[in-house]
Amino acid sequence: MLLLRPPGVYRPQGDTLLLTETLRRSGMRPGARVLDICTGTGAVALAAALGGASVTAVDVSTRAVLAARLNARLRRLPVKAVRGDLLRPVAGQLFDVIVSNPPYVPGRSAPPRHGAARAWEAGDDGRALLDRICEQAPRHLAEDGMLLVVQSALSGVAPTLAALRGQGLKASVVARRTEPFGPVMRGRAAELEARGLIAPGQRSEELVVIRADRVESRR
Repeated sequence: MLLLRPPGVYRPQGDTLLLTETLRRSGMRPGARVLDICTGTGAVALAAALGGASVTAVDVSTRAVLAARLNARLRRLPVKAVRGDLLRPVAGQLFDVIVSNPPYVPGRSAPPRHGAARAWEAGDDGRALLDRICEQAPRHLAEDGMLLVVQSALSGVAPTLAALRGQGLKASVVARRTEPFGPVMRGRAAELEARGLIAPGQRSEELVVIRADRVESRR
């Protein structure tokens, strides 16, 4: 769908599409309570709302929140967009589905606190946001709830799976796709090669969607 995107807000790309496709195949029931973390333009939140969900969308960027609100309003979809840091704005709330397309690009320092780069910079190993989501999101999953998070394999799939399983969730990779590097990764390719994160000449990355389910024991 065509979305309004102010300057500085993350443009929906291949990772957004992969996450949206996976959500549509996930078996999400109509009426589900959905939380979209790092919503950007609200693309995934809108897809959930089109599937009949009641959606809360969160982003640290004021421009992103305004974009998500406007895109939802133009389509008359039930999306509540709020500004805040990851799950802090929804403290104490439970959701049937949590989705996230967080920043995951490996960088050279801590993620910036301001500017457009917040949408992709994720610290030295690309896990600054991923690790926090793995820690915090399980506490917000309702009984039989699921988490869907998209990331690059360059940021470490095994650590994400281990962290979610360590929280008692059943986690696995449910979707994969190889995508050519975007402008940020192309500009950083030489550095990534020097660090051994990509092979010489590599200009693509594998994107994965990890699904984690809260499976309650039944008597």
